[in-house]
Amino acid sequence: MLYFSKLRIIFISFISLFFILITFNNLLDSDKRFIDKKINLGLDLLGGSYLLLEIDNSPVIDQKLQNASVQIKSYFKEKNIRIRNLNLDKQKITFTVDEEQKQNLIDDFKKEDSEINPYYSRFKSHKFDLIDLENTLEISFSKQGLIELKTSSQDQALEIVRRRIDEIGTNEPNILKRGNDRILVELPGLDDPMRIKSLLGKTANLTFRFVSNNDGDSFGIEKLKYEDNLNEDFVSKRIILSGENLLDAQPRMNNQTNETVVSFTLDRVGAKRFGKATSANIGRKLAIVLDGKIISAPVIRDTIASGNGQISGGFTFQTATDLALLLRSGALPAPLNIIEERTVGPDLGQDSINAGIIALIIGFSLVVVFIFIKYKTFGLITNITLIINLLILLGILTLFEATLTLPGIAGIILTVGMAVDANVLIFERIKEELKIEKNNIIAFDSGYTKSRTAILDANITTLLAAIILFFMGSGPIKGFSVTLGVGIFTTLFSVYFIARLFTSIYVAKNKDKESIIQ
Repeated sequence: MLYFSKLRIIFISFISLFFILITFNNLLDSDKRFIDKKINLGLDLLGGSYLLLEIDNSPVIDQKLQNASVQIKSYFKEKNIRIRNLNLDKQKITFTVDEEQKQNLIDDFKKEDSEINPYYSRFKSHKFDLIDLENTLEISFSKQGLIELKTSSQDQALEIVRRRIDEIGTNEPNILKRGNDRILVELPGLDDPMRIKSLLGKTANLTFRFVSNNDGDSFGIEKLKYEDNLNEDFVSKRIILSGENLLDAQPRMNNQTNETVVSFTLDRVGAKRFGKATSANIGRKLAIVLDGKIISAPVIRDTIASGNGQISGGFTFQTATDLALLLRSGALPAPLNIIEERTVGPDLGQDSINAGIIALIIGFSLVVVFIFIKYKTFGLITNITLIINLLILLGILTLFEATLTLPGIAGIILTVGMAVDANVLIFERIKEELKIEKNNIIAFDSGYTKSRTAILDANITTLLAAIILFFMGSGPIKGFSVTLGVGIFTTLFSVYFIARLFTSIYVAKNKDKESIIQ
């Protein structure tokens, strides 16, 4: 029925006014806003930086194979199968085994429920491939094994990249997967990406290792350069502590030396290991190694059992802040290489905004004029409803602090078209009902009722498309799907509540007219 109770009228008015107020919130200064929320602008509107990162999985593959070689040797030792001449080269593990034991090893390795070679129950493919080269056996990652490794590496890298960028405080960054070895980073409002590039370009693999010139070191030694690339030292390959044991890292000013340092806190396990290592090695130099370079190598003067320490290295406050950020966010599983970089200037972004606004105004104006000429008073009601619909839509986007992109503006324009289509369907149906029913109120009520199915079908199918685009698409596509999806709900609300309310008021006052709609 066209009848609206007072409670329903109050509800419609409250919802409309609430979201309209929130919409105008975007035009106010931050200290004068109704609520501390606003619509964020995407890269194409605000300007900023675009980075496409590629994960170098080669070190990860080598590390995983190194770990696998130890596990394989230990596993078959328990089964009394002796592995000899084990070697890792070119992302392959090679070894020899006694001829009489070879087949047992191969059978165990290729079993569907193999403990040392999993995945078969999930993917019908093992984690590793084993090839019999007569004199030697060769193990490498299978196709499925590589996919799982790259996926895991990408997921870890994505999370760490997100942490690093969030620490900087970049406004609404867009961080997405691309394939199984690339990450897309969009940073609206960031004109100078140099600091971001510097932070993302570091693996941040931190280790504490003793300086050792002793060739007899059971773990082996290697020569590493200091960060200044001028000096170098021999460092033991034994890792005393790694960045995994860090709880926190912050830039600090050393009051005694007046230099900027990075203060760190270790977890319980790390503090215990660090205390034990320092107490047994007083007088030795402890190298603090980051990504294969020595930051500093202080001499241990006393036992450090508190789990707190400092890293010094001639830092400025900015470099100390960045190092602390890297350590807090964790080490990347693999190096990231920047393979594509673009910067969108604010002027170009403003041009996009202006173009989008002009398109919206032109499209909206043409629709308004057409509807008014076609349906007169009811066209005016439709136009008022369209404006309210747009304001409610923008209010909802503001409430959820959505990111508006140029395709998102296109979604808003399409929403206007969907709203107009719904009203046209209703009015044309009402015209048909007036030919049969002379009572204006009954005819209008029947028009709304009988057009409902067609309107709901059109909007639901469009909503399903928007949902698919949201989950399957990325970046600007998601922006389009969000505005379109939200616009469908606001359209249905405006058509069946706001426009219907205005229509009922007008029809009730003009129920005796012979021709109420043209």
